[in-house]
Amino acid sequence: MLILNAKVGDHNLGREAPSSPFLFAHSDHTFLHHLPWVAEMGDNQRQVFDVSMAIPSHNVSECVDDDGRLKRTGTICTASAHIITAVIGSGVLSLAWAIAQLGWIAGPAVMLLFSFVTYYTSSLLTDCYRTGDPVSGKRNYTYTDAVRSILGGYKVKACGLIQYLNLFGISIGYTIAASISMMAIKRSNCFHESGGKNPCHMSSNPYMIMFGVSEILLSQIPDFDQIWWLSIVAAVMSFTYSGIGLGLGIAKVAATGTFKGSLTGISIGTVTQAQKIWRSLQAIGDIAFAYSFSVILIEIQDTVKSPPEEAKTMKKATKLSIAVTTAFYMLCGSMGYASFGDFAPGNLLTGFGFFNPFWLLDIANAAIIIHLVGAYQVFCQPIFAFIEKWATQRWPESYFITKEFKIPVPGYRHPYKLNMFRLVWRTGFVMLTTVISMLLPFFNDVVGILGALGFWPLTVYFPVEMYIQQKKISKWSSRWICLKMLSMACLMISIVAGAGSIVGVILDLKVYKPFKTTY
Repeated sequence: MLILNAKVGDHNLGREAPSSPFLFAHSDHTFLHHLPWVAEMGDNQRQVFDVSMAIPSHNVSECVDDDGRLKRTGTICTASAHIITAVIGSGVLSLAWAIAQLGWIAGPAVMLLFSFVTYYTSSLLTDCYRTGDPVSGKRNYTYTDAVRSILGGYKVKACGLIQYLNLFGISIGYTIAASISMMAIKRSNCFHESGGKNPCHMSSNPYMIMFGVSEILLSQIPDFDQIWWLSIVAAVMSFTYSGIGLGLGIAKVAATGTFKGSLTGISIGTVTQAQKIWRSLQAIGDIAFAYSFSVILIEIQDTVKSPPEEAKTMKKATKLSIAVTTAFYMLCGSMGYASFGDFAPGNLLTGFGFFNPFWLLDIANAAIIIHLVGAYQVFCQPIFAFIEKWATQRWPESYFITKEFKIPVPGYRHPYKLNMFRLVWRTGFVMLTTVISMLLPFFNDVVGILGALGFWPLTVYFPVEMYIQQKKISKWSSRWICLKMLSMACLMISIVAGAGSIVGVILDLKVYKPFKTTY
């Protein structure tokens, strides 16, 4: 048991360190600043904060870093693995559809453009891990900490709002994606049992409800995002279904002996001129979503050891992971488009639904479901923690919000701590995301909106603004102008991509009847 002896001003506090609900899923050490009673101290108080641990004095520098935390052990390899795990997710399944809208020239070109922009802005962001000096400056432990430390003011609230909206949207997207995979398994088995005679139409609603019920149960587990094996499972599942999709695409091209598709993408006639334009814009949003990892870059950097300075290690890790991811994306997207041409499906694996070996597709879709069940919790935990912390501070005397009931769990040493507010709030949140998913079950459109919403502010705007402030780049200098032009160009891309996805939702709603339409 770790006892923290806190010396604040002239007062000494001896407290047991509680487990924090705010740790990032990939982190592998306990962070002092996440303790609520430490986080609420002022900067002056924190400077005289003293931690006493049972560590021999001559070994202190070998056991802890300059901020008093346990020595970080991350390397280029571990940081790259974390980034690849975070990036390669369900977004990869929509890339074949995205390339089909743009064609063999524009599709790969847009993908390369996003990879370059993401790498460049991520490199800027790595320089913002420490405020001031890149070697000894104050560490920023999260993306929001960096914005607060370097920019401050209303931009902190704007950043938080965008982050939470993005996480809320991702939870909706994951619910839709999981239901699609459940339906694909059911439809595949139904089709083969009937020998292809039954079209196997079904509603996605029961599957979304099943996913929602499982998430309600899992959301009651405190600190679910700290389960250490979660990232490993997510990584294995991601590569399983992405690899199967890639393999089936290659096999289909080899079987037919032809590469389908055209230089300009889906042909007019298959879709109207207006649909072609809106779909192309939506495809840009889908590709942007596939590269959205900047929001967790600082957290990953906080696991990296020094020396060498963390920014240098992280830049190498970012370059390696984006190169691997882009190559993988190119293969998955290109082989999917080559297999299906203009009719590339929104979710690559559903396009293979009636092909043998159907058991392999069942494995791939099961891998997606397993991945999304855990990923949903990891992405929702920050929202849960934020609201619960706010409620506790707002109504500290409330029995409903603060009281925990200890319930014995057979076969488990520690009792389960049931909190009524957590039960009601988290259940309500999952129910809300499930209902919205049932009303708007359009995977590509939702992914496009999420990509557009998160790409410019989180991947470009804040990193650029923080870098300008951190490096004290003078206004109207050539570098300042170039960075601002990059930011404005990416803003325009986000706006048109978002517009394309919103129009896609509106067009889909014209033929979709909520709770009635079957697929």
